[in-house]
Amino acid sequence: MRRTPDTGDTAGEAVIEPSLSKALVMLKPYLAEFPGRLALALGLLFIAKIAGVWLPQLMKQLVDGLTPKEGLVLVVPAALLLAYGAFRFLNVLLGELRDLVFGKVAERAQRRAALRVFEHLHRLDLEFHLSRRTGALSRDIERGVDGISFLLRFLTFNIVPTLFEIALVAAILWKQYDGRFAAIAALSVVIYVGFSVWVTEWRTKFVRAANTMDSKANTRAIDSLLNYETVKYFGNERWEADRYDDSMAAWEKATSQNRMSLSALNTGQALIVAGSITAMMWLAASQVTLGEMTVGGFVAVNAYMIQLFVPLNFLGFVYREIRRALTDMQKMFGLIDQPPKIRDQPDAATLTIPRGVASAEIRFDDVRFAYSAARPILRGVSFTIAPGRKLAVVGASGAGKSTLARLLFRFYDPDGGAITINGTDLRAMTQDSLRRMIGVVPQDTVLFNDSIEYNIAYGRPGASRADVERAAKLAHLDGFIARLPQGYDTQVGERGLKVSGGEKQRIAIARALLKDPPILILDEATSSLDSAAEAAILDALHAATERRTTLVIAHRLSTITDADTILVLDQGLAVEQGSHAELLALGGSYARLWNLQLREGITATAT
Repeated sequence: MRRTPDTGDTAGEAVIEPSLSKALVMLKPYLAEFPGRLALALGLLFIAKIAGVWLPQLMKQLVDGLTPKEGLVLVVPAALLLAYGAFRFLNVLLGELRDLVFGKVAERAQRRAALRVFEHLHRLDLEFHLSRRTGALSRDIERGVDGISFLLRFLTFNIVPTLFEIALVAAILWKQYDGRFAAIAALSVVIYVGFSVWVTEWRTKFVRAANTMDSKANTRAIDSLLNYETVKYFGNERWEADRYDDSMAAWEKATSQNRMSLSALNTGQALIVAGSITAMMWLAASQVTLGEMTVGGFVAVNAYMIQLFVPLNFLGFVYREIRRALTDMQKMFGLIDQPPKIRDQPDAATLTIPRGVASAEIRFDDVRFAYSAARPILRGVSFTIAPGRKLAVVGASGAGKSTLARLLFRFYDPDGGAITINGTDLRAMTQDSLRRMIGVVPQDTVLFNDSIEYNIAYGRPGASRADVERAAKLAHLDGFIARLPQGYDTQVGERGLKVSGGEKQRIAIARALLKDPPILILDEATSSLDSAAEAAILDALHAATERRTTLVIAHRLSTITDADTILVLDQGLAVEQGSHAELLALGGSYARLWNLQLREGITATAT
């Protein structure tokens, strides 16, 4: 089934009006890092321009020197020929030196800006990342970095130098020839620039539409490929291809309009250039026939006009690309302007808890939270996890179990109440110190597209191979790794798709054990394991949690019978709390869940 292509996520975004002054303010800190290189590059540039502007003068003298004169023997003006060649070479050499000198400035600016955005994206809250498409986000950063390079090079080495060159040529024409030559040159430049800017402004909407559709097509392709297995499960290859083709069809249409408008721009520019050069040559030829100008002067005037319009010929392209670069830069830097909803207070404390010491007390005090006002998740939940103790949370899907872990890790702040560690509110401590104290084994483990060793060592970057192997052994992963031809160097693939769900969870457990945190969160840590593997992992987790304050989120009640306290959540409320034996004796919600799972287990065994 074909669908009318929509405009994608970017359609609803506000159009960013580019501002050169704002862009320069953004780039100032990066350019200030190499002031000497910047000054040297500009110096080389202006010397090269002066040498280039002087070339037509040498050409004039050469032509006049080679013109036969009555009663004189024609000789080759060797000095002029050598000077012309030297100036040609100097012009190119200075340009190359300029690029070498300025290259480091531009590349460092790109590096610093990209790093700043990358770091800021990691500071933004989870809600921001859940609501953004990774493909479009990646494209914004890529285009922004390219925009910095383009703006620095073309603004510095094209626009400003071209204005300087126009001024020099106009001055030479005014001083050495008739003022009408300078007037024609100036008027031609004004008409050319005005036309180029006007048409380019008109074309901007086509360029923006093409970029929007390009981002959407890229996002859809990445999203589809990341969900390759899901596409296959439901046989939706044709559906995905149609969705992608819809975006590409819209991109094709926008690009076609862009191309036609570019043709109109180029045709108009060519007409202006041809008319201007014809007018200049007509005037110069008239003066040659009247004896008021030499043939060399005619050649020099023609050279100056060509020299003027060669850089101006790119003005439409440069102006359009600078506008696009400004837009892309501001879109990228706009990510930096996006304020994180979870911030450290100015006086936030750095909380540390010694490793190996059971001294972390966690307290939830009347915690209320909702992802949206219409859907409250937690409605006044209170509990305490004593130092070194284990508290398990059970309940129906959507009861708010995983939300407790997200709040403890401070992906979100509660709407009401408080969460404290050793009496200190999470909001009063730095996020970095909080998260260094907590190890997490998530229900849905996503691995980096790297080796098994890298993914385990991610729990403590810089850990030795012996430490990695020890953590793998504790997670009962060593036997699996030993059977692999490449062992710890085995690549796990995109999002860990080359290993099974159970193996991914074991890697996540090994990673958390390697981190060796005083607080541990187990969010359905054994949900992807079979019964035999689960029994082995439970022994490892039991040993790992003995000296840690642990929050366990569980679905299978058989995995948390050893918990010191079990909290039963129901529609955002803590309805029961106690040990396994106490809750069974109570005969309430927990007992019903236990009996239900017990019957399911017996049925599964019989089957």
